[in-house]
Amino acid sequence: MVLKQIELERKERERARKGLERKNRFETLSGIGVKQFYKPEDIKNLSYEKDLGDPGHYPFTRGIYETMYRGKLWTIRMFSGFGSPIETNSRWKDLIAHGETGLSCAFDYPTLLGYDSDDPLARGEVGRCGVSVSCIKDMEDLWSGIPIGKVTVNYTINTPAIYVLACHFALAEAQGYSLTDVSGTTQNDMLKEFIGQKSYRFPPEPHINIVIDIIKFCVKNAPRWHPISVSGYHIREAGATPIQELAWTIMNGITYIEKCIEARLNIDDVASTFSFFFACGDNFFEEIAKFRAARRMWAKIMRERFNVVKPRAWILRFHTQTAGHTLTYQYPELNIVRVAIQALAAILGGTQSLHTNSFDEAICVPTEKAAKIATLTQRIIAHETGVADVIDPLGGSYYIEWLTNEMEERAWSEIERIERMGGVVECIKNGYFLIEIAKSANEYRRKIEKKEIEKVGVNILQPAELKYDFKPLKVPLELEDERRKLLNEFRRNRDQQKVNYILDKLRKTAEKNDHLFPVVFEAVKAKATLGEVMYVFEEVYGKYREPAIF
Repeated sequence: MVLKQIELERKERERARKGLERKNRFETLSGIGVKQFYKPEDIKNLSYEKDLGDPGHYPFTRGIYETMYRGKLWTIRMFSGFGSPIETNSRWKDLIAHGETGLSCAFDYPTLLGYDSDDPLARGEVGRCGVSVSCIKDMEDLWSGIPIGKVTVNYTINTPAIYVLACHFALAEAQGYSLTDVSGTTQNDMLKEFIGQKSYRFPPEPHINIVIDIIKFCVKNAPRWHPISVSGYHIREAGATPIQELAWTIMNGITYIEKCIEARLNIDDVASTFSFFFACGDNFFEEIAKFRAARRMWAKIMRERFNVVKPRAWILRFHTQTAGHTLTYQYPELNIVRVAIQALAAILGGTQSLHTNSFDEAICVPTEKAAKIATLTQRIIAHETGVADVIDPLGGSYYIEWLTNEMEERAWSEIERIERMGGVVECIKNGYFLIEIAKSANEYRRKIEKKEIEKVGVNILQPAELKYDFKPLKVPLELEDERRKLLNEFRRNRDQQKVNYILDKLRKTAEKNDHLFPVVFEAVKAKATLGEVMYVFEEVYGKYREPAIF
């Protein structure tokens, strides 16, 4: 009777507090309802050994290394690239001088789609949103004065990943490095292209085959290279919720593992080379819980679903980038604060590598000053806050553990739904992802317009006028003329008969569905351009048109 009275009094106090709250409902960006506070009963079924474990041990919820940042800080990267390879090379050297410990390369849209900078389809886009790379000479200029075998790099490249990686490996060999010593990552995740970024060129099946072909080559010849970064970032930027980002990224990873098994690759060796890439948005605790859930889910999948033996292959290693869609052109300097908080969430979530966005990215390609501030933001967090001194400091929090469990449970439900519909490729073709992202993106926009999601300077505390205290970076149109001249000279100084022979060899290899990478490697060394290689693939595979849904 006493216990019943205590419970009634507790509920009465909760109702009284409700009347004092700012909103009728508090929720995460995924729509998960949030209570006033959390208690032991909210995680009463949590098992430390089964659900958490010590850092560096299964299921890796608390981190993938025993010492985490006490042993080595996360890799500080800056997603950088604009204009010509020479201009980007200069920016890279400057970033390294200001504390960057790993490079991350942004390509322009023609390169992302596999077109040379002098292709008519590239007009007006050369060097705009990233660096323009069309041949091995461009790769040489990009890395001029930087030891390619001693600096890790992440290439955010997908459709022409096979060509860009072949250029990287060819240059590494030319600089005297063995491929066994070269480390870095090619994003090379085509499933998320069909879901989020839309930089595909061929139908899904041949694109996936090329992905597996790259993995096959790297596992055998370049074991320190991560041939794929399964990427939720672009899915999130397209409008997905954190739950969708988590579930769809994990499901894409499962799909690649299944394709590797079909290709008869050793799954223990393959899984050890996989990496992942997530966004980190505004809801601080939801993002931390998402990262913890992702590690636990992947460990379970690898050990229990695929019977992987090596503990190293159970580990979900991931890079994080702060969320571009959260940046505002109103009061752009406030983006420094947004980025710092998102970066802190990524670190508390246990990321292995981190890119912090520049405050001016809602307006232009990052200026030099903004890029330096973004890099130094990570240094302040690393060296001045103490957050790197304790591993998983939020572990054991009633709210964090409850939210981690909730996100994992909802992500499993979404994965099961996709599998019931026939898997990722079938859901791409029937428009499922397109429809769901449209719903989520529209709901996010609606909530901002209704002030259910508050954005300082956008829907609350709006400035009387918009003023920028910096000069936006602009890429001159003359760059396209310069690029055309460079490529004309590059083609004049090569053995065209040899190029034709190897491109024909590549066409026959693609038609027979044989191992492509060694032939692309030959093509790069023979000075075939990016566009020439990709047009061969297009002739064999055809172009893909997304189904009309709306």
